[in-house]
Amino acid sequence: MPLDPTVSGRMERRLPIVVVVRLAHAKRAGADGEERTYTDNISSRGARVYSNRPWQLGDAVQVTPRNEAPARGKVVYCQTLPDSRYVIGVKFQDRPITWSAVCRYDGLQISPAESESS
Repeated sequence: MPLDPTVSGRMERRLPIVVVVRLAHAKRAGADGEERTYTDNISSRGARVYSNRPWQLGDAVQVTPRNEAPARGKVVYCQTLPDSRYVIGVKFQDRPITWSAVCRYDGLQISPAESESS
């Protein structure tokens, strides 16, 4: 269900779902620059992802779950955690993602027609 963006700053709620992903710079995606990590939460339009290194605002990233299509987006924040790791906010571009973890979540069904029209 969409939230009021004036209250939360988001168009929809994030789901507290952990998904194992590969995180890489979008322009240098590949085994060399990839980091295997996981999400803290996700929505069809963004994710909060853990990282071992800092990222800059606006960095183009690719987030790829196992056996799913990659999603490209931009870093919208990077926070340092107490254990010297980082967590980044990624806003996906182009269209909402349709990863199975998002589609399975009760109450957030995305039909193919919706994802193509966005």
